[in-house]
Amino acid sequence: MRKPETIERLYLDFDGFFASVEQQCDKRLRGRPVGVVPFEGTDRTAVIACSKEAKAYGVKNVMKIKDAKALCPDLILVPQKPDLYRRAHNALLCEIESVIAIDTAKSIDELTCILDERGRRDPEGLAHKIKETIKLNVGEFITSSIGFAANRQLAKMACKAGKDASKRAGQYGNGLAIWHPNMMPNPLFEVKLADVPGVGDNMRMRLAHSQVITTEQLYNLQPKHMRKIWRSVNGERLWYALHGYDIQAIPQKRGMFGHGRVLPPESRSINGAYEIARLLLVKAGRRLRREEYYAEALWLWLSVRDDSWFRIVKMPTVNDEQAIMTAHRMLWDYVRRELPRNTTIFRVGITLADLSQANARQLDIFNNDDVIRQKWERANGAMDALNAKYSSTIVHMGEWKPPAGGHVGGKISYVRIPSAEDFY
Repeated sequence: MRKPETIERLYLDFDGFFASVEQQCDKRLRGRPVGVVPFEGTDRTAVIACSKEAKAYGVKNVMKIKDAKALCPDLILVPQKPDLYRRAHNALLCEIESVIAIDTAKSIDELTCILDERGRRDPEGLAHKIKETIKLNVGEFITSSIGFAANRQLAKMACKAGKDASKRAGQYGNGLAIWHPNMMPNPLFEVKLADVPGVGDNMRMRLAHSQVITTEQLYNLQPKHMRKIWRSVNGERLWYALHGYDIQAIPQKRGMFGHGRVLPPESRSINGAYEIARLLLVKAGRRLRREEYYAEALWLWLSVRDDSWFRIVKMPTVNDEQAIMTAHRMLWDYVRRELPRNTTIFRVGITLADLSQANARQLDIFNNDDVIRQKWERANGAMDALNAKYSSTIVHMGEWKPPAGGHVGGKISYVRIPSAEDFY
C-alpha cells in the first residue's frame, strides 16, 4: 500500500450552499440571515439550510423554525428550490473543471480532485484560482472551503478544519487548510472525534467502551484493533487513511431507490400521506427503470407523533408501475388497519429494495406472469419516453397533483445529486 510523500488530494466544500445560492440569485437576501425551509406558509417544520449570517446567531441546519426564530427574530425564511441548486451545482462544476479536473462529486456541495504537479507545488495558488474563477463567473456570494492532504479522507478533514478556523476568526467561508505529510499527525489531533469521517454516534459509543475519546487515541490504536471495534475491514481502512496511506474508495453497489418527504400540514392525514407517497413511488420507479434495475421489495416508513411505523412487502422481480403500485396499496392497507384513523403523519419514506440488474432478472417460477409484466413494461417504457421527450409529466397513471412546495422526488439532498428528470 502506497504512502504519499506529498499532498495529492483536494477536497472542496461549498459554504452554506443552498442559502448562498439563494443569496447569489436574489439581491434582497444578501447580507441578511436566511433559512431555507421545505415549503412556505408554516412555522411547523425545520430550517434545512442557513446562511452564514444566520449561523452567526446560532442557527443551525435541521433546526425547528420556532427555535431558529428565537435565536434570530429577523431570520428570512425561503422555500427550497431544489432544481435551482442542481443547476448551480452543475454550473460550479463546469467552472472548477476549467481549473482542475474533478475526480468525484461526493454530494451536491462537496467534491474531490487529484492534484497535478502544479497543484502539489502551489496549493495556495490553486485554491485562489478556483475561488476567483467561481467569483468572476458565477458570483461572489457562493464561497467554498478547501482542504489539501495526502489522501481524500485527510483532505476532507483538513477542509472542515479550514472552515472551522475561518469561523473562529470571524470570517466564515473561504476556509483553507493544507496538511503536508511532514506536518502530520499534529493537525489531526486537533480534530474532534465526531469530525472524523466514519465515526458516527454509534461508533463513538463503541470507541468509548474501548477508552477512545479523542482523535489522538484513535490514531494510536493498531489496525487490527480498529477492525475489531468496527467489526469490519472499514476500521482497518480508516487506520491506514488516518496514517496517510493512499486509500481508494470501495466501489459502491446500488442498494435501493427511494424518496422521503416532510409533509405539508394539510397532507398529514393517512389519506394525504398516501397520495404523496404514491407520487414519490412513481418517481422512484422512474429512476429504477432509467438505471435498468428491478426490485423485489417495497418499504414504507412513516414518522408519527413520538413514534414511527415501518413495513416491508415482497414483490416478484418487477419494475413496472402497475406491480409496484399494487404492493404500495397493500402497505397502506396495513397502515389503515394498524394506525388510528386520526393519526398525524409528519414524514413519509418509500423505498424500492432487493435490487437486481435488468440483465440478471430471475423470474418467479411460482408466479408465471411474465406476459403481463412485459405488457406493463412496454406501456411504462412508452410513458417514460414521452415524459422525457417533453421534460414534463404529461402521461401518468392516476392523478398527478404534487403537494405544496412541489419537488416530489427532487427535494433538497445532501447525499444524492438530483438529475433533471427528478423535477418533472
